[in-house]
Formats: sequence, structure tokens, C-alpha cells
Amino acid sequence: MKDHILVVDDERDILELVSYNLQKDGFSITTSTNGEEALRLIKRHEYDLLILDLMLPGIQGMELCKMLKASDKTGVIPIIMLTAKSEEVDKVLGLEMGADDYITKPFSPRELIARVRAVLRRSRERPPRDKIITIADIEINTDTYQVKKRGALIRLSATEYKLLLYLVQKKGRVFNRDMLLNAVWKDDAFVEPRTVDVHVRRLRAQIEDDPAHPVYVKTRRGIGYFVDGEL
Repeated sequence: MKDHILVVDDERDILELVSYNLQKDGFSITTSTNGEEALRLIKRHEYDLLILDLMLPGIQGMELCKMLKASDKTGVIPIIMLTAKSEEVDKVLGLEMGADDYITKPFSPRELIARVRAVLRRSRERPPRDKIITIADIEINTDTYQVKKRGALIRLSATEYKLLLYLVQKKGRVFNRDMLLNAVWKDDAFVEPRTVDVHVRRLRAQIEDDPAHPVYVKTRRGIGYFVDGEL
């Protein structure tokens, strides 16, 4: 069965370019030109991935991304933000809203396909099953892929989950950005080291009582990130 992707952009030429290249690579594509219509489509149909333009009429792409990630039903849909803006702040904001990746216009068909396949792969990769890992008051269930803190469910993206699980499984070891990119993002050549920092920040916002003073995912200044081996 083909992966079904929803592409949302108010520029017709971009919609045609993205749709043509994804269909050529074997994906099933639905398109939308605004946030309101996209939201209605997502409520009625199931999609394996959403490619979402940052600047949209009506509901902005950033707002729609935040809405979808806040819902139990739609929060699992991986999202790639599509933006004409190259400023790092826009990329970071998109990731912090819950986006799994971003593509800056103009882009090559090769980059588009590579990013789509990488995000889909990350969303489907599963850790070893039938195992519960506990650190302090956080419980990671690798059978249900759920994370709970003091019994309350924490909603993490697939990438955040993999990042947390990797650090927990390697407790006590410090990993720099490149090491984490190789372990979590693997062969996705288009991911920048800055992406690691953004995902760590998002992860801390979810699991830490005080993200400014993390207890679980710590920083070794000038080196990298780690989970304390004593937890």
C-alpha cells in the first residue's frame, strides 16, 4: 500500500512540483491550499505524512502544526514544514511547535524525497519490544511506545521518543551532536546539528519539572548531552 501524504501550500506551482515528484516516487498525494481545508481533510482521512507550508491564508502553518501535535489522534502524524524563509529562527520555531523536519524553498526533488523517506522511516522504527525501562519517576514502555511520568502519559514525537530511549539505554555516556545525529537520525544527510539542540529542548519541556535546570537529560558543557547513570 502506498504512503498517503497531504501537501498544504497556497502556491499552486509548489503544490504541482511537490505532488509530481512524490507521485513519481510512488507516494499517494492529496493537496490543499489553506489550513482550514487541510484540518477538515485530516479529520476525515488518515495520512502517513503532512508537508505543511509555514505561510498560509487563514490558519497559519505553524498554528496548524501546533494544533495537530496537541491532539492524541493527530499528534502521531509526522510533519515536514515547508518554508520560503531561510532564517534559523523560523526553522527552530517550526521544530519547537512539533514539526519533525523542515525544507527551505527552493529545494531539489532529491532533497524532498530524501527528507520524506527519512521522516517516514524514523516514525516507523521501533525499539526492542516487551520491555519497560524506568529512570527515577519516568517509565518508558517499549512495547506500547509510551512514556509516563508519575503515571501521567507524556506525548512525545517519534524522534523525541527515540532520542530519550537512546540516551536512557546509554546512561552515563555523553554524546555530542554528531554522535546523536548518527544514532537517532542515522543516514539523513540533510539534518543539521542544530536540530539535535532543538529536539533536546523540546524533550526537556515535556519531561522536566524545570527545563532550565534539567534532571533527566543533562548537558556536559562543551561536550554534549547525557542521562545521569545514577537515575
